[in-house]
Amino acid sequence: MSVSTLSPQERNRLRNAHPEVFSRSFGTRWGGLLLIAGALLYLVYCWNFFEVGDKLANGRWERAGIYMADWISWEAQPRFRFRDDGSTEIEYQRFSPLGDNPDPDWLAVLPDGNHEVSFGSAGNRVDISSAGVTAFVGGVPYDIAFESDAALLPADAPAAMSERNGRVTVEYGFAGSAEIRATQVLIRRRFLGWENFFFDTRSPFWGMSAPELLASVTSGERFDPDQPNITLAWSEFLTNSEWQHGDVFNKLAQTIVMAFVGTLFAACLAFPLAFIAARNVTSSRPANWITKRFFDFTRSVDMLIWALVFTRGFGPGPLAGIAAIFVTDTGTFGKLYSEAIENIDDKQREGIRSVGASPAEVNRFGIMPQIAPVIISQTLYFWEANIRGATIIGAVGAGGIGLKLLEAMRTNQDWENVAYMVVLILLVVFVFDNLSAAIRTRLIGAPGREHR
Repeated sequence: MSVSTLSPQERNRLRNAHPEVFSRSFGTRWGGLLLIAGALLYLVYCWNFFEVGDKLANGRWERAGIYMADWISWEAQPRFRFRDDGSTEIEYQRFSPLGDNPDPDWLAVLPDGNHEVSFGSAGNRVDISSAGVTAFVGGVPYDIAFESDAALLPADAPAAMSERNGRVTVEYGFAGSAEIRATQVLIRRRFLGWENFFFDTRSPFWGMSAPELLASVTSGERFDPDQPNITLAWSEFLTNSEWQHGDVFNKLAQTIVMAFVGTLFAACLAFPLAFIAARNVTSSRPANWITKRFFDFTRSVDMLIWALVFTRGFGPGPLAGIAAIFVTDTGTFGKLYSEAIENIDDKQREGIRSVGASPAEVNRFGIMPQIAPVIISQTLYFWEANIRGATIIGAVGAGGIGLKLLEAMRTNQDWENVAYMVVLILLVVFVFDNLSAAIRTRLIGAPGREHR
């Protein structure tokens, strides 16, 4: 039956019976569109207030590529200085990854005493002599002239060449670059991988291939008469001056300990306090209120702020990190535990009480079996989350791998070390995430499995 065939009396009856259908409010009809419009206006406001457009337009995006390249590669930086006597002197950066007497195959000394630096294939190279510098881009030579202590950009220079403040820079992509000045030429030669990861240049094992290293630690002549080569190799690995593996492992262990001890102490304190905060267990309203406000206070201040506070009190180190995790998680655990207690089924508790059990036995057998899965699951989750959190608070002085990570980032040069520590953190988080899941499955069963 269509609406048009209904009588006026029938239409009135339907309107009276279902007013929400025929007389919808303004909010019901337009509320969704108003919310969408409000969200869009808010995004426009944030875009202008935070000057997002200007930041994107003026951002130095080329640095992103450089930083990402530094994560997975390393640079050798020979510097060619033009001396007054007409010769050219080669200098390498301090603690050069090429060792004390570098002789790389990409740097050749020509018969006439000049130098040739190659940047991979495609005819990219730089010829350096006291008379001048010639840069080859794609096999095409470009002579760099000097005038008034400044290098001049060739008139026919390609896009890979630029000049700024009397310095001509030639970009060869990932292979590196050459910065040409009137007094010197700085070469940045980039290679894929992490240089000297296992042994630094001062180690007797430096430069060995994998078969040579295996032969040395198993049957080779001892480098140190007082210890076998295998223990010496492990010691050299840990004390690698460029990568500092021993210190990194120690700081990573500090981070794990901070997370574990802070979480454990917080759970131990929050558990009994949760029974005081639960209204169905403790009948004293003042006790409930005071305990819950204590939980609110400790968890309302971020862990990072507590870390700053305790760093001032205890000084830099893991103790400040443990205290920050302990205080923050005490409030969080207390709230979660008390809410779990308040949401239990009272029938089980009343049944235990009806047989004459003591209050402690009522809590043990009437409450604990119901809240144990929640407590175990939440505590283990925060334990693995605190490993990530301990990395952040370590950066503000609480010790651990976070502080080591910040030190490497501050140099703005050791980005491969940053990548190394990030990979270690990811591995640790992955391991403890699976360990936490395994413990939860062991204690409370797999999800969806019926408990008997």
